[in-house]
Amino acid sequence: MKTILTGIRPTGHLHLGHYFGAVGNWAKLQNDYETYIEIADVQALTDNFESPDKVIKSVKDLTVDLLSIGIDPNKANIFIQSLIPEIAELTIFYSNLVTISRLERNPTVKTEIKQKKELFGENGESITYGFLGYPVSQAADITAFKGNLIPVGDDQLPLLEQCREIVRKFNNIYGKTLLEPEAYLSKFPRIKGTDGNEKMGKSLGNAIFLADSDEEVKRKVMSMVTDPNKIKINDPANPDICMVYYYHKLIGNNNLTTVCEECKNGKRGCVACKKELLSKMLEFLKPVHEKQKYYNEHPEEVDEILKKGTKIAQEKAKETIKEVKRAMKINYFE
Repeated sequence: MKTILTGIRPTGHLHLGHYFGAVGNWAKLQNDYETYIEIADVQALTDNFESPDKVIKSVKDLTVDLLSIGIDPNKANIFIQSLIPEIAELTIFYSNLVTISRLERNPTVKTEIKQKKELFGENGESITYGFLGYPVSQAADITAFKGNLIPVGDDQLPLLEQCREIVRKFNNIYGKTLLEPEAYLSKFPRIKGTDGNEKMGKSLGNAIFLADSDEEVKRKVMSMVTDPNKIKINDPANPDICMVYYYHKLIGNNNLTTVCEECKNGKRGCVACKKELLSKMLEFLKPVHEKQKYYNEHPEEVDEILKKGTKIAQEKAKETIKEVKRAMKINYFE
């Protein structure tokens, strides 16, 4: 059975962008692959180092969200990154195989640095070594568990390519030891926000979270951006630029053809369309909210799931580090 390694940084609850862009697919993949899901708390600290409490709380919140969308702890191993010291060890080894200029040229890193500067007004001197070295750490994550397939969106492909470069260089120097991972591209690589932004994001204020209350979902749905040219209720509109129609498609409304035709012909008002979407959205979220309630009321089960997944991950990573050290000839007393 091939191995899938994927991960997510604990910086808050999951939103629909996470679900449709990646996480929802993990629940399907766990049936056919040996699956490791990393709660990447170390990587979350690269830009939250001064607020660790936020990261610590999010570890549990994120685990509850994962379980609530269908991740089965009997099929997938959910583990905490900081409890796998072999990842840090591999990161140190790999850092000798990558130049600073190569990291700075990584398109994903460049984009994230630009976003940080725009959000926080930071200059280049405030970028830490840990933040810049994120691709090296991710390569350690992937190779520690011998990941064959890595579920990613197209915006993360440069990170995966950097990992593949590291693997090739290591194998070229020390002999074939590490597996070169392949990308498993998501069907929906990027989900738009409720405001029409090309990306849904926690910091952008345009996300519907899986943990949102019904009232909060209602507020966000009713404020979604629609066709600005539709002024009156009977005016025809363009559903292709309407976020309400976009989310009708996203959650799989079986009434989609009617929604589209009525919108184009001016037979559907925006308020009525939003109310229909709200009904479908709450129906979609109901089983998620029920599971969230259960796990929040049984935190000891969440702890046991994390302990079990982390223990399995630790054993896997120990095997890898032995092979790596053997290849590097630093297995001194074996």
